[in-house]
Amino acid sequence: MAKTPVLIDCDPGVDDTIALWLALASPELEVLAVTTVAGNVPCETSTENARRVLSLAGRDDIPVHAGCTRPLLGPVWRGKYSGATGLGGTTMPEARSPLAPGHAVDAITAVLERAIATDRPIELCILGPMTNVALVLARDPTLVGGIRRISAMAGAFAQGGNRTPTAEFNVLADPHAAQIVLRSGAPIVLAPIDVTFQALATPERVAALRAMPGRMTAVAAELIAFYDRKDPARYGGIGGPLHDPCVIAHLLRPALFGTREANVEVELSPGLSYGQTVGDLWRVTDRPVNATILWTLDAPGFFDLLWSRLAAL
Repeated sequence: MAKTPVLIDCDPGVDDTIALWLALASPELEVLAVTTVAGNVPCETSTENARRVLSLAGRDDIPVHAGCTRPLLGPVWRGKYSGATGLGGTTMPEARSPLAPGHAVDAITAVLERAIATDRPIELCILGPMTNVALVLARDPTLVGGIRRISAMAGAFAQGGNRTPTAEFNVLADPHAAQIVLRSGAPIVLAPIDVTFQALATPERVAALRAMPGRMTAVAAELIAFYDRKDPARYGGIGGPLHDPCVIAHLLRPALFGTREANVEVELSPGLSYGQTVGDLWRVTDRPVNATILWTLDAPGFFDLLWSRLAAL
């Protein structure tokens, strides 16, 4: 079976780490490169984390390119759930391979140019702020031709925001970049917190992962346990939502998700709604649909897939 080519742009991050390991453990996917961006942590830290995460999984062959260190415009935001290092309290061994040369924007550009030349468009997965990808597409809009689909952990609709009353963190961290990507003309799938909150790693689920065989299950369980929000009123139970793995899980098992189609725009005006993703979920305007929104999740099926792949890594 031919593998699906994938490029992952991320800001590791506990949930980015689990998403990366899910992708690496999936024989259906060919991870071409990993690019990093400032988001959960500064770009220097997210880059070092990505290198260590790949190295621990035995995939030093995958290049890691460092990207943008701040948003296109507006204030700098940082994540607050993955700890100061981005990896909770987990210490990972040093990476064994050097940082790949070249800026992430140039690396993504090269991958997309090759995808167009070979007529083999890629899946572009964005697990953090969209700064790198926005710059690529703003600089050369024709590169959208190398993209089969953009899948992004981004947005908040009926749930409200997770960093402001209206905004989800990845979009809030660079709303102008998100708007550029949404208007790029690429097919787009969004995994907003409306669906990722349903991927709740409860203590019982984490205990089940810890008990499974495999060299990565214990460290994965340690990372995920750190991610417990301790806020059952908000999340519907005890545990932490695994946002970013939903993006990779949708590539692997789209039947796990229910979806909605909508026009999605980003509020860029200063104020309480800055960074809000506004979805025309009921088609009350004539704005064209530009995104598929993941809306419901078969959580038991999701965790069966995720845990089994982590155990096989």
